[in-house]
Formats: sequence, structure tokens, C-alpha cells
Amino acid sequence: MSVAHTGSWKALAVGVSAVLVGLTLPTVAATPAAATTTAYDDTYYAGAIGKTGTALKSSLHSIISDQTAISYSAVWNALKVTDQDPNNSSNVVLLYSGISRSKTLNGGATGNWNREHTWAQSHGDFGTSAGPGTDLHHLRPEDVQVNSIRGNKDFDNGGSSFTNSGGSLTDSNSFEPRSAVKGDVARMILYMAVRYEGDDAWEDLEPNDAVTNGSVPYHGRLSVLKQWNEADPPSAFEERRNELIYSNYQGNRNPFIDHPEWVEAIW
Repeated sequence: MSVAHTGSWKALAVGVSAVLVGLTLPTVAATPAAATTTAYDDTYYAGAIGKTGTALKSSLHSIISDQTAISYSAVWNALKVTDQDPNNSSNVVLLYSGISRSKTLNGGATGNWNREHTWAQSHGDFGTSAGPGTDLHHLRPEDVQVNSIRGNKDFDNGGSSFTNSGGSLTDSNSFEPRSAVKGDVARMILYMAVRYEGDDAWEDLEPNDAVTNGSVPYHGRLSVLKQWNEADPPSAFEERRNELIYSNYQGNRNPFIDHPEWVEAIW
């Protein structure tokens, strides 16, 4: 083959390759979150199927508000079931640190695990009263000191590591959970925003894009939470947890675990 023909072939190949990349890359990058189960679509979620935006949010609120509230003391034993380590039935898995710790080490001392409110109690001032303060869909076991480090910070990317972080990071005004539970955190926060709409004794909880929410009933950062929902789809652990809360404790589900695509449909 002549040099001229070789140059023409290479130019054509480069051109075709560029076109193919241009055609395929958007498809690869755009992988939307999809339903993890449709088992409840004809029953539990029947009133929500086919809706979007505010209509979907309103419908889901009506569905998941049919809920049995438990006491804050009952949360201890519930977490020992919902967050049991699948590899060691004597332990629970701590949310941010990923540590497997004995179920018996629950309490307030160093080395213990306690009850972490993923939607910080101060963001709406609901405390630990039955309702948002005891809702298992956002309560998780966590190391006492790690829980304190997270405090009431909003969620965002960035920060520095700390003792028992498990890969989680924090800075002065935000907290980034370890990659394996970023989607879990997003779906818990957005569940709370749909469940508590201000039509009962509690504040209207809503997500926003701020990291300075303090005591107002908002939690951020929404744009990052949406990214986490896409990047970290529901795991078997999360799905099992959702099922246990529904069947054994509260009688309601986190719809974003069953249908993570509904996050984008609403927000």
C-alpha cells in the first residue's frame, strides 16, 4: 500500500472512530437509576404509577404516611435487626464508618454505637419524639464519636478523613459519607422530604442546595444527593432493610429504594 493510500486509510479510520465515540459516549454516560422491584407496583404504589413531578410526590406522601410510629427506646432493638451484619448475626454494620460492631455495644460511651439521625434532628427541630425522630427509614447505627463528628452538617462532596471514618470525609460545614452508602444517604434524606410535608404535627421537610441549613427544616445539598443516588444504586442490604421496616415495624416503605428513578422524576 502506498504512503498516500496509507495516510488516507488512517484519516478515514480516525474520522470513523471519532463519529463512533460521539455516538456511543452519551449512551454510556447516561445510565439512569431504575426500579429494583416492581412487586409493589400493583398494590402499595398503585396510586403513584405513571405520575411525575409534584403529583408523584403528593401521591407517594399519601402512601407512605400510613405508618406505625415506634418509640425512641424501641429503635435500639429495631436497628439490631434492620442493620444486622449479613456476615455476623451478632453485629450491626455502622453507616458512615462501615465497621461491624457487636449489637451489645449500644450506648453513649466511646467505643459504643448509637442512633444516628441521617436527617439531622435540628433541621426541623423534631428531636426524638415518635414521628420523624424515630423513623427507621433514616435512623442508622453509628459509632458515637463519628456520629458527633457528623453532627448536624449537610451532605456534600469534599473534606478530610478522621478516626474510624471508613472513607467518609468532613469539613467545617458538610459531611461526605463513604462511597458504598452515598446512595443510601440520598434516598433516606429524600424519603424524609416526601414523608413529612407539614400536614401533621411536624415541619415540612425539604431538600435544598445549601450546606448552611442549621435549624431550618431543610437538608442539602440536593444536587449532590441526586448524583449519589445515580452513582450508588440500592444494595441488597438496603433492600432487605426496607423490607424489614415495612413488614416488621412501620408498615411503610422508602419508595426511592424500590424506584430510585423517582428521585429524578420529582426533583
